[in-house]
Amino acid sequence: MDTQAKIQAIVSSHPVVLFMKGNAQFPQCGFSGNAINILRASGVENLHTVNVLEDEEIRQGIKQFANWPTIPQLYINGEFIGGSDIMTEMFQSGELKKIVQA
Repeated sequence: MDTQAKIQAIVSSHPVVLFMKGNAQFPQCGFSGNAINILRASGVENLHTVNVLEDEEIRQGIKQFANWPTIPQLYINGEFIGGSDIMTEMFQSGELKKIVQA
């Protein structure tokens, strides 16, 4: 399975997926830690995380997958939502909570 197909399979098989550095228990960059805190505060219970530091193909491939250069990347119901800054804005406006609870 090629990297893009592997990423598509991950995104399709979980309602909320965060591609990040580290994991939910131990984020390995500030932006990934921020993303985890926002998702918890938004009431996300069924979060699937992918540690891009453990797989170089995924780390590079995810940037092409969404045409988005940075990590973390959030996907909800198979749709790319954005990175840390977008998540922060959506959390502050209340929009993120609506999406994850829909």
